[in-house]
Amino acid sequence: MKVSLLTLILCSICVTASATTPPKPFADTIYAGGEIITVNDAAPSSEAIAVKNGRILAVGSESELMKLRDKNTRVVDLDGKTMIPGFIDAHGHVFNTGIQALSANLLAAPDGAVNDIASLQEELKSWFAKPENSKHGIILGFGYDDSQLKEQRHPTRQELDEVSKDLPVLIIHQSGHLATLNTKALELAGLTAQSTDPDGGKIRRESDGATPNGVLEETAFFGTLLPMFAKLSAKENEVIFRAGIDLYASFGYTTAQEGRASTSAVKTMYDLAQREKLPIDVAAYPDIQVAQDVISPPYYSAEYSNGFRVAGAKLNLDGSPQGKTAWLTEPYLVPPVGQEKGYKGYPSMSDEKAAELIELAHTNGWQLLTHVNGDAAIDQLLNGIEASEKKHGVPDRGFVAIHAQTARKDQVERFKRLGVFPSFFPMHTFYWGDWHMNSVLGKARAENISPTGWARDLGMIYTSHHDSPVALPNSMRVYSATVNRVSRTGHVLGPKQRVSALDGLKAQTLWAATQYKEEKNKGSLEVGKLADFTILSANPLTAKPESLADIKVLETIKEDQTVYSSDHEVAAGSCVSSPRCQAIAATAMISAGLLHHSH
Repeated sequence: MKVSLLTLILCSICVTASATTPPKPFADTIYAGGEIITVNDAAPSSEAIAVKNGRILAVGSESELMKLRDKNTRVVDLDGKTMIPGFIDAHGHVFNTGIQALSANLLAAPDGAVNDIASLQEELKSWFAKPENSKHGIILGFGYDDSQLKEQRHPTRQELDEVSKDLPVLIIHQSGHLATLNTKALELAGLTAQSTDPDGGKIRRESDGATPNGVLEETAFFGTLLPMFAKLSAKENEVIFRAGIDLYASFGYTTAQEGRASTSAVKTMYDLAQREKLPIDVAAYPDIQVAQDVISPPYYSAEYSNGFRVAGAKLNLDGSPQGKTAWLTEPYLVPPVGQEKGYKGYPSMSDEKAAELIELAHTNGWQLLTHVNGDAAIDQLLNGIEASEKKHGVPDRGFVAIHAQTARKDQVERFKRLGVFPSFFPMHTFYWGDWHMNSVLGKARAENISPTGWARDLGMIYTSHHDSPVALPNSMRVYSATVNRVSRTGHVLGPKQRVSALDGLKAQTLWAATQYKEEKNKGSLEVGKLADFTILSANPLTAKPESLADIKVLETIKEDQTVYSSDHEVAAGSCVSSPRCQAIAATAMISAGLLHHSH
């Protein structure tokens, strides 16, 4: 005999009743009238969801759950739309995404309109011509990609001088690992022919082998940019953070990550959460090298405080494959300008330093997220983990390999053996799949980037992410790339690495919650879990796979409260048109004075 969920709830009340019978648990809200995907294998779908005090009270048939309704219950008609668990950001940078939302949009199609250097120059000029941007004394752009420009190269400092010779011009590569500066910006940053390359970075040079050509890689870039942002006020940081949250919520995320936080960013996020509840949850992972001071209470916690917590630490071991700074064991197919045949990229640090930082996280019990794109960097991570585990035992899901794009099959097997949780970056198959085949890795290696299929063959779970602001935090683009692996030109990159639509959904919901160790509260629609929902325009499990990227996020609901609705859409690139974003732009953009003090 089948026992209904409502009967179980009522019986539980009867059994636990003492002298005073608890009141009947009427729902605050009941959602019904659409397709509900629970991501719970025991009960994959439902007609209705009842919510009480921000948590799921019951899951079941509409007729049963309507018995939990009283005069105060709000009934939401989904009107045929699809409800899923709220998307969980397995890896991204919600704070830095605010900077993306406020800068000139230099992304290529379909996310922008910059497909050659001339259009890049025009976009920068148009951005600066807006009154809310022109008063800051700097021209700032984000998202250009040499692999998508017609010229197939980075702009030169001279080409940025054509935008302005008098003002500093700084444009950040879509990878977030490189940037190009004009002559004025190089001058203000103190970079000259006499400047030496920092450890873990390079200053690209002109044909004389000495004069900077404007392109800065890795630590050469970070060392220039980070001091500028460190000088922003708490108010300026706060409005950048809010802009990032707004953009994330518009793509259905109810949990976001700041995956390489600075001390000042952590304090900004924490202080704001002390004053008001954040619209969505934000978990921060401070840089283990420069922000250890905030990987401790009150910031570091297993529980959210008004939507914020420091959840662990972040380590960076190499660079970007599309930027050709990731550290590989085999050479790049086409080396970048200035490098000889046989170039394999480079590490961010020595093996000894990496092992020291891995052990530091292990001994402190910090969950460690480690950026590893190249397979040589993955070897460095796994060797450091293995050495630390021999001393301290196996941590509880303490190590996460972020990106792991060029992971070899033997390394995926080693992930399983060492208990390392892989968080893959399948969006590369769309954005840079053709570039990987034709310039970065060659076809054989490119076919197996972000090897989700190998992980599933081994019975492993994994997550998929967007690494925003490397790409927009577009949840459905992540989903589509994980399932389809189709490049911009329509090539299926690694058909054996494709996964099912359900697996693709789990990788952004339940498995992402597991990565965070939050699966008891998030990731599926089950009784007792948070009422975190995303409403979609179509059912991703029954839609044609090739249409997944076109499914729209219509509403984002955090603990039963709507935090985004497509009726009041905030789109990346159009931010400055709204009064709120004008205020953000007026307070958050870097002033030229920051560049003056950055060297």
